[in-house]
Amino acid sequence: MRYGLIALIPFGIVLAIFAILKFEHPPIDSTQLGFRGTGIVQVDNPRTEAALAKLNQPPESYGPTEPGGPLASEVYENVRVLGHLTEDEFLSYMASITEWVSPEQGCGYCHNEENLAEEGLYTKTVSRRMMQMTQTINADWGAHVGGAGVNCYTCHRGQNVPAYYFVEDDLQPEAGGFSASRNNQNFAADENVYSSLPYDALDKQLTQDDVLIRVQSDNALPYFGEDLVPIQDAETTYSLMMSMSQGLGVNCTYCHNTRAFSNWEQSHPARLVAWHGIEMAQHLNAEYLAPLASELPEHRLGPKGDAPKAKCATCHQGIPKPMYGADMVSDHPKALTQRAE
Repeated sequence: MRYGLIALIPFGIVLAIFAILKFEHPPIDSTQLGFRGTGIVQVDNPRTEAALAKLNQPPESYGPTEPGGPLASEVYENVRVLGHLTEDEFLSYMASITEWVSPEQGCGYCHNEENLAEEGLYTKTVSRRMMQMTQTINADWGAHVGGAGVNCYTCHRGQNVPAYYFVEDDLQPEAGGFSASRNNQNFAADENVYSSLPYDALDKQLTQDDVLIRVQSDNALPYFGEDLVPIQDAETTYSLMMSMSQGLGVNCTYCHNTRAFSNWEQSHPARLVAWHGIEMAQHLNAEYLAPLASELPEHRLGPKGDAPKAKCATCHQGIPKPMYGADMVSDHPKALTQRAE
């Protein structure tokens, strides 16, 4: 037994060295974001950053176009969302969308190519709604997306369905009874970043706007006003924060001051931008994405029949600013920012 234990020691050392070198071996970059002593620091792995840089390059776009010409609604039939564009703008934007969302299938992904005006494909209905959602983001949510804005490629990256989204999960059944209940936690899942925290945080906090997220307290127990806030609400909030941190590829200290997490005045300005992002995600999921459940085929729905919904990673995909803040709207400004009247 003694010799067997000794034989295991070198293997353990080798395994530990491998783990260090494989995942977070030096050098690691550290950037001070706030005042000295506040602990507002961002830590980055340059090798991870180099890989992400290759995946976050701006897309090809068929634009901009020359002004003037007849409107698309005057030239083509059944143009419901983009009829205010000129014919050239319309065709240019359609070509860009094809490259951003369905480069392999082409126009036939949303259209009957024998009759482009025909309804029938669910993808045509969904794409219209997504165009309206994109216009809403760029027109109404500048406090979060800034001047860079978003287009279809921000989320899709050349795929029919974005790589990152969330649905209500149908995880392993519980045994039943109060003592056997997991309370939707203590189960490693992608949505709780494989922690013991609740795995339904996004379902609770990113699908409606009347939810309690800010639960930090100066008291021994988490209070909000005069009402006691259950500790489970705090756990749900921390699960959401971990998902945000993973989606943006940042530490908690990208937004928060470690010595005063609850104090907005001592936080980094990015915290306010993130707050608007939470508000935006709640609005988009409630108004645009969740209602699509009735339009989508079964294979596009979650295990419980709900539509895919957006989280931070849907747009950010591992970096603080999608495409590192590249301008995503100037090639098609009318299509991406102006709603048809």
